[in-house]
Amino acid sequence: MTVVQLTTDNREPFRQYHKPRPWFGAAPAALLEGFEQTPEVQVHVVSCTQQPMPASPEKLAPNIWFHSLHVPKLGWMRTGYQGCIRAARRKIREIAPALVHGQGTERDCALSAVSSGRPNVVTIHGNMAEMARLFAARPFTYSWITGKLENLTLPLTAGVFCNSRYTSALVASRARRTWSVANPLRTAFFADIPQHAREPLTIVNIGFVEPRKRQLEILEMAERLHRDGAGVQFEFIGQCLGATPYQRAFSARMVKAERAGFARWLPEQNPTSLIARLDRASALLHFPVEEAFGLVVAEALARNLKLFGARVGGIGDIADGIELAELHPATDWEGLARGIRAWAEAGAPRPGAAADAMRERYHPKVIAQQHLEIYRTVLGEAGVTGGRA
Repeated sequence: MTVVQLTTDNREPFRQYHKPRPWFGAAPAALLEGFEQTPEVQVHVVSCTQQPMPASPEKLAPNIWFHSLHVPKLGWMRTGYQGCIRAARRKIREIAPALVHGQGTERDCALSAVSSGRPNVVTIHGNMAEMARLFAARPFTYSWITGKLENLTLPLTAGVFCNSRYTSALVASRARRTWSVANPLRTAFFADIPQHAREPLTIVNIGFVEPRKRQLEILEMAERLHRDGAGVQFEFIGQCLGATPYQRAFSARMVKAERAGFARWLPEQNPTSLIARLDRASALLHFPVEEAFGLVVAEALARNLKLFGARVGGIGDIADGIELAELHPATDWEGLARGIRAWAEAGAPRPGAAADAMRERYHPKVIAQQHLEIYRTVLGEAGVTGGRA
């Protein structure tokens, strides 16, 4: 079976055109790792970019090809991604796949999938219409436009891959069909966990610094715990460029926290460095106001960390049945603080089998096989027996 994966090459949004290889979001990258272990499928990854990238590789794996399509700036959001849609459609005609899969409604990928002229499906990574509603996006801003385009796109595809029950509930009324398929973890997170000594009572928080992830509020709680003598260290990992008032407020407060010795901030880490940081910590704290899935939660549990989380979005799906996983209502800051104090006083216990559960649920090969089963169902219903090998 030949399939096209329409996904974002992160060299484009991060303007890193000089890099010789594409890099993708954690979930699409993990899915490609799963497909690499599934030789019965041939995958063509198609990504649009505003700058030519002649150094891009032809193949990412023996059964995975890569196509970088140059689309001038006019063909992007300001025209409803019409340039991206046309460029992708031309390449898809050339590849002649059995099926096209649009990864995410954040940019052009889902729109290009439903406009491809081939059987197609879409994955929801972030619930763009819901986030526009929750944060009262102003008309004609990125969030407002993206939410409108998501509403336009979802009814046009054969079905939508939903990464949590929360996402399924949001999507069901707008899609012909939904499937519950979790995001996979990258293979590196399933490597053996070293038995070296862990740093004393370190809780990590991972993610781009923004109001939705609430790092500033977590830092304020960490300061209260420090004043109470809880003896817990907090480590924040993620991009904080100081481009927004929220990020600037977080950075200013972090300076004081680092001086006081109860918290520190590290920039975004590559997978190897991130895994090393998780393996020296004892717990993850993930307390957003909204979350489609919560990949960092599954990543931390794959390293047998204690989980403190908000009972929102897909976090409950990941934590279901996991030893010592502790979820609190997203507004219950005092309950969260009490839970952290109690955990510290009990000697900071960690789960022993969370990693096994994550491997069973979210290994990339497991999720890739689920994708193939759904692809075959869609193609069978469309009367398609296969695409060009």
